[in-house]
Formats: sequence, C-alpha cells, structure tokens
Amino acid sequence: MNESFSDHFSDHAAHYARHRPGYPEPLFSFLGELAPGRGLAWDCGTGNGQAAIGLAAHFDRVVATDASTEQLAAAEAHPRVEYRNEAAEATTLPAARVDLVTVAQAAHWFDLERFAPEVRRVAAPEGVFAAWCYRLMRVTPRIDPLLERLMFDTLEPYWPAERRHVEERFASLELPIDEIGAPTFGMRKEWTVAQALDYARTWSATRRFLADRGFDPVAAASGEIEAAWGGGIRTVAWPLDLRVGHVV
Repeated sequence: MNESFSDHFSDHAAHYARHRPGYPEPLFSFLGELAPGRGLAWDCGTGNGQAAIGLAAHFDRVVATDASTEQLAAAEAHPRVEYRNEAAEATTLPAARVDLVTVAQAAHWFDLERFAPEVRRVAAPEGVFAAWCYRLMRVTPRIDPLLERLMFDTLEPYWPAERRHVEERFASLELPIDEIGAPTFGMRKEWTVAQALDYARTWSATRRFLADRGFDPVAAASGEIEAAWGGGIRTVAWPLDLRVGHVV
C-alpha cells in the first residue's frame, strides 16, 4: 500500500491496540438494525479493528481496510472479518454491495472529496454510512482539569490540524448522507490511573511532542494526575458523537 496518507499511529500500533478504549455494543446493534441488510459491512480506517470486531457480531462479513500495514498487523483476528491494506478512497470492494459503511475516529484523516464517491460506488441500495468520534476522557471534577491541561495546553501545538474536526464533533465534515437523528451513545471503561496514562500516550500529539522535545509529556504530568486519582479503579467516560444516514 504505497498511497500517501496521514499516518499518525503506525509507529506505535501495538501500544495503540492495547490501550485504546472499545466502542459500545448498543452502537453496533443500532447500526445493524438501520442497515438494509446484514450481508456486508465495510469498516474503513479500521486501525487495529476495534469497530470491525464489533460489527462482526451483526454482519455475515466485514471488510476492514486501512492504509497502515503496522496497524493491521496489530488487529484482532475474527472469522467474519477480512483485513485489507487499502486506502479508504480507493478499495477493491465490489460496487453496490455494502450494506453499512463505518468510519470510527478516522473520518477527519480522509480526503473526503475522493472518499465520498467511493462510498457511493460500493453502497447497496438504501445503504447506510456512519462516522463517529470521541473527545477527551472524563473521570472526576478534580481529575478532568489536569487532563485538559495536558491535552489543550501542553500538547496544543502538536495536534495535527485535522484534529479540530473531532473537537467540532465532525459537524463541519461534508459526508455523503441524508442524515438522520441517532441515539446518544457513550464509552466507559473501569481503569487504573496507569491505564488512563497509557491511553494518553496513544494520542498523536503525545508522539509528536516526544519526537520534538525528547521527553514524555504524559510522564511529566503524571504526578498531579496520580495524586488526584488517589489509587484504585475509576470509571472513565467518553462522549461519542455519531453522524449517520443513508448514502446519497
């Protein structure tokens, strides 16, 4: 896969796979019910396959594509999931066969002018497209400002420009859909502070900071965060922002 793409995660694909939160099962149930059939789903920009594995419980077959060979090497195997090293904008999927197209936390990296025609090409009649993202994790009123300081102050110069679309909840992205209302979904994990800090190390800005400054910004912030956390396991939550509709 030689096509150029915005690659912010290949250099730590295994760490990314271990420490990113998964998506809620009710989201996949909702999308399965909305799709015109359960034959074929396409998860594009699949990364390590988190969304693809969730879709496999509801579809006979899932094709999961990503431009990063390193990310795909870290993906979880599943008998109904086929991983392909392909760009989202140009795939080997057949025309007019895909019941559901999903993009999990990745639509802001795509060339949407080229991606939209590919979605229209592969979508079955009444096919559904869904893109979602999640923002900063929330823990407690004492911990949250420390996480905000890390994300928006320390790391602010190191976020790729495309990241603003996540903070905007994908509202400004031009997607090839007749958009419909969707239920509210959220993500939750029961984590130790070490798990939360390892998750922060998967951020693209963290990796760019480390490469530029030569030290781990998460480690530098960890003392205050650990003190506020107080040990033990806490509930970590992320709001999930979903845009969904039939392909047009």
